[in-house]
Amino acid sequence: MAGRRWRPCGASAIALDKRLSGTLVQGMLGFWLVRKAKNSASMASLLDGLTPRPRLGCASSGAASKARTLRPPPPVARRSRAPAATSATDMLERALSAATPRARGLWARRGLALPVRIDRTTKAMLLRQLYLAYYEERRFQKAADVAEQLISTAVLPDVAHQDAARAKHALGDVEGAAGHLRLAARIGPATRKAFHWWTLGSVYYLAHRYDEAIAAISRAARWGTTDKPLYQGHLAVALCASGQRVPDLSVLIDRLADAPAGQGYGRFILGQMAFYAGREAEARRHLEAFVRRSSTGRAALGIALEGEIQVARRTLAGLSKG
Repeated sequence: MAGRRWRPCGASAIALDKRLSGTLVQGMLGFWLVRKAKNSASMASLLDGLTPRPRLGCASSGAASKARTLRPPPPVARRSRAPAATSATDMLERALSAATPRARGLWARRGLALPVRIDRTTKAMLLRQLYLAYYEERRFQKAADVAEQLISTAVLPDVAHQDAARAKHALGDVEGAAGHLRLAARIGPATRKAFHWWTLGSVYYLAHRYDEAIAAISRAARWGTTDKPLYQGHLAVALCASGQRVPDLSVLIDRLADAPAGQGYGRFILGQMAFYAGREAEARRHLEAFVRRSSTGRAALGIALEGEIQVARRTLAGLSKG
């Protein structure tokens, strides 16, 4: 494999952050990492085994015995140490596997500060780890600034705009978030357009701008494939919130409940639809499951879903007891 140049593959699917949160991108970008070469100790052992030894003369058994006694003793096994991170790829791997936002940000900054030229893809991945560190620490302005740098790398630009929108939304900048999401929907591949339009609709829905939410989610429903039941359900929720009647609400509930998209974020939509349909026991079950899952998962997921968690709790508070 020596000399063969690795070429990064585009992500086949974005791990939709509302149900996965980078997860896109953590799983997607983590895919880029090349296999680590064997460490120096194992390579030295391999080379030692392949190195021919000088043949010893066999003039007499005594001479052979003497020669055997002159062989050096086997080396004493030493405790192996984790190799120090010395390259941008090493530091990226450390950032990806970091257990805390602080550690993730530390390794990402170290990688970006190396006095060597870093290829565009590795730089983008390091920036994304730094973005996630700031986002999980709730330093949203810094996260937004890093997202702008990420956009400038032109690596998966629609995903970078999605990240920038998330930071802007956390800052309360609905217009800024909407601008990034419209750009993401415009430049993203067909497989991700539905997600970007749906996220835009979600931002407008949480801002009680229901007409704009309906328009954006309608586009998502047209572009959607496997997640179409989720988009159709969210569209129904926005219509109900705007005071419009949705005659086939029960059909939409059953369709989403039977689809894979009915898990995760889908529980929020199922709960809201069940509430509007007067199916309070179902609404309670779905919304409690959504709040529990979203509040105890990854920090980035809980932050991204704070608006939906608040809506779910308000709906639960309005349900009759029992």
